Amino acid sequence: MKRPDPTERALDRLSALHTSTETAGAVAQELKSFLKNRSNFVVAKAAKIAGEQHATELANELVAAFDRLMKDPAKLDKGCAATTAIIGALYELDYTEPEIYLSAMHHVQMEGSFGPPVDVAAKLRGLSAMGLARTPFRNALDEIVDLLVDPWTEARMGAVRALASNGGEAGALLLKLKVLTGETEPDVLGECFSGLLEMAPERSLPLVAKYAESEDLAVAEAALVAIGSTHRPEALKMLAEKWERSVGSPLRKILLLSIAMVRSDDAIAFLVSLLDSCRAQAANDVITALAIFRENEKVRASVEAAVTRRNEKALTEAFRAQF
Repeated sequence: MKRPDPTERALDRLSALHTSTETAGAVAQELKSFLKNRSNFVVAKAAKIAGEQHATELANELVAAFDRLMKDPAKLDKGCAATTAIIGALYELDYTEPEIYLSAMHHVQMEGSFGPPVDVAAKLRGLSAMGLARTPFRNALDEIVDLLVDPWTEARMGAVRALASNGGEAGALLLKLKVLTGETEPDVLGECFSGLLEMAPERSLPLVAKYAESEDLAVAEAALVAIGSTHRPEALKMLAEKWERSVGSPLRKILLLSIAMVRSDDAIAFLVSLLDSCRAQAANDVITALAIFRENEKVRASVEAAVTRRNEKALTEAFRAQF
């Protein structure tokens, strides 16, 4: 009879702990032992649970596990699974000692893939930048700025998030500079747009609106979503004006969703009004955008009334499917 695999047993036990009704102290005690496991997947899962359960008493054990794995990361932590989970957990625990974040921010781990080698530590560096920004380390911004030009997307995204959440006025200016100096990755630009609109919405809206007109559809989409996410009246005005200029554009679906994301009564009223006048395919897209409010009975009733007025079978079916 085949003996049970110890890694599988450990992972199964961690799954059980994740939903356990045992006391927090009992769970933490078990997690402590799993953080010493030889399998990096077990350590990663234990770290993730520690972060989710805000087990602050495990901070030292998380740091010890990180230090152990970093002695030979290519061998002990394939894919940076455990070290990334540990840094993520420490971030959730509001751990503010800078040394571990600094160590992780400088770690590069190239591993083979189906194509060229991949740096599996990119996400680790990005998370570490977010952690470092919360610490009292006086040169944190210097370190994070270096990561803004990291060759790997996930690392740059982490640096952007760090500046957006804890960079202050200097962080906002750095994000603006990042946008203006030619960042080409839409995901990174999207993080920059969101950060700028969170930190300095009034002066950043015109800048982000320019990128909503980009010929690069992915960049334009990132800008539109960031604008909608501000929930500001002026954001709705910008998006509604763009709708009037680009009803038939390939950005139609994301533009309608961005209007819905404003989440104001005026935004909902604007979208419902479109149901009375727009073409059938656009009406389907309006219903899809409004579906984010499917739990709101008032909105649901308004949409249903508009669909009933049109009395089109395909639209009625779309409403039933989405709501």
